[in-house]
Amino acid sequence: MPTVPVYNLEGQQTGEIQLSEEVFGAPVNRALLHEAVRLQLASRRLGTAKAKTRGEVRGGGRKPWRQKGTGQARHGSRRSPLWTGGAVVFPPVPRKYGFSLPGKARCLALRSALSAKVADGELLVLEELHFAAPKTKAMVALLDRFNLDRKTLIVLPAPEENVEKSARNIPGVTTMLPEQLNVYDILNHDRLLLTRAAVAKVEEALA
Repeated sequence: MPTVPVYNLEGQQTGEIQLSEEVFGAPVNRALLHEAVRLQLASRRLGTAKAKTRGEVRGGGRKPWRQKGTGQARHGSRRSPLWTGGAVVFPPVPRKYGFSLPGKARCLALRSALSAKVADGELLVLEELHFAAPKTKAMVALLDRFNLDRKTLIVLPAPEENVEKSARNIPGVTTMLPEQLNVYDILNHDRLLLTRAAVAKVEEALA
């Protein structure tokens, strides 16, 4: 069962926390992580590209010139893809790029991402995280105190307006709730910061 230290806001270690082996100590399935990231990125694509087929291009109701005797190539319609302003042979049409991944596979991928952060020593746990007022300077000081670079994912157990406002103007720093956790954001950030209460909620959801 993985054990990591717990710190207060002043940077002092106040104890340790035993993490769930099932959630934070699972084997890292790299192939499944790849599929989960690919699913998220594919689902974000708009898929709104559209071009017209021959049946959708305006005009072309009559033959441009007679079949023989003009010395020019044979044409039956100005809507042909060979003509300027004509149609596209295999045009893109609106579509969805997303695909499905079984629920158990998604949970396993999330466990793999969290376990990879623990194995790499990139998980930090705080007793709690509260600010009296929204101040970006306070969040920057907190990150510097723990030698966190600016690409940090902060997971809060419940909406905390002061913390969220303090972090939103710092490039690379993202705040979210346990139910919003996803594989892409975990892997896309260098460090993962959770409170003790957030750890409990994550374990409850994924255990």
